[in-house]
Amino acid sequence: MTDTHPLPLKGIRVAEFTHMVMGPTCGMILADLGAEVIKIEPPGGDRTRNLPGLGIGFFRSFNRNKKSVVLDITTEGGQAAAVELIGQCDVVLENFRPGLMAKFGLDYQTLSARYPRLVYASHKGFLPGPYEKRLALDEVVQMMGGLAYMTGPSGRPLRAGTSVNDIMGGMFGVIGVLAALRERDVTGKGQEVQSALFENCVFLCAQHMQQYLMTQEAPPPMPSRVSAWSVYDVFTLADREQLFIGAVSDRQFAILCQVLGRQDLLERPEYADNAARVAVRPQLLQELGDILREHALADLAPRLEAAGIPYAPISRPDQLVQDPHLKQSGGLAPMQTDDGGTTDVVLLPLMLGNRRPGVRMPLPKVGEHTEEVLRMAKGAIHPD
Repeated sequence: MTDTHPLPLKGIRVAEFTHMVMGPTCGMILADLGAEVIKIEPPGGDRTRNLPGLGIGFFRSFNRNKKSVVLDITTEGGQAAAVELIGQCDVVLENFRPGLMAKFGLDYQTLSARYPRLVYASHKGFLPGPYEKRLALDEVVQMMGGLAYMTGPSGRPLRAGTSVNDIMGGMFGVIGVLAALRERDVTGKGQEVQSALFENCVFLCAQHMQQYLMTQEAPPPMPSRVSAWSVYDVFTLADREQLFIGAVSDRQFAILCQVLGRQDLLERPEYADNAARVAVRPQLLQELGDILREHALADLAPRLEAAGIPYAPISRPDQLVQDPHLKQSGGLAPMQTDDGGTTDVVLLPLMLGNRRPGVRMPLPKVGEHTEEVLRMAKGAIHPD
């Protein structure tokens, strides 16, 4: 994006005191949308930079387009420098355990007395209530919030395969920040925004809660659900390839039969319409499974697409790196890493007009912008 098309949050300055996924996601989205986001790291850098295993990609995934400043906020000097910097900012983000920012004099109540226009976003495990002082992880709230129960087979709760609540919590943090900034335009005053993992997860399960309230029957886990559609499942094809197919109307079922060369299925009274097919769904899926085992994915997929039948191959994350749609639509973009290399990163799943918010800055080295940012903070005059 060029200066002739400035990003919508240009001119907004953010001080980010976060780690792991939830808070950094909020900061990254604000940064992608044009805000100047200053990530405050402890001496030695955010420990998320060096996580092993499934955490190895956290820092690169959620910290682009930010500046890095090292401050030891456990010391009086670090706290004073942080307060001075915050005075130049519109927004503060934090996702530390309850009470930690207050211990360092960096909580909303303390800061807002000095900077009443400040918008302060806290990312927590729980919103205020009986659970608010508990520590939480994405997996903890998935177990508490109904998601693990609904995802796994009966008796085998299963967490989702990515940090859905952490990422969603960061997104709701952004929504709250944008709303608070808009309200500040009217009132002249900032406010505290809170986003929480548990409440995110409950929101994800709201439809199942409402199902219970309407029927007084506990919804079964998704693998045990009674499908509303007769053909809505994963099938094993030739060479053990897998494909999801969803035929959710009588018309789509008829087209699927034509694609498979089995129009004779349409003459069967038990397959006359969707309601009839749902009544004998196990039989139908067994029959379709036998038919589909004779078809290869490379041959069947283009025919399903041409016919307008919803389908999806079962893709792994490593395969998505070469996904033709992501590559050609601009969903992946190169980013210079903090070690001088280059990697592809996944951009925000949105467009602004015909523009895709992208990578504007290399991933920052630890403390790369400390001198620059703190020098500006010391020389600033604070109207508040």
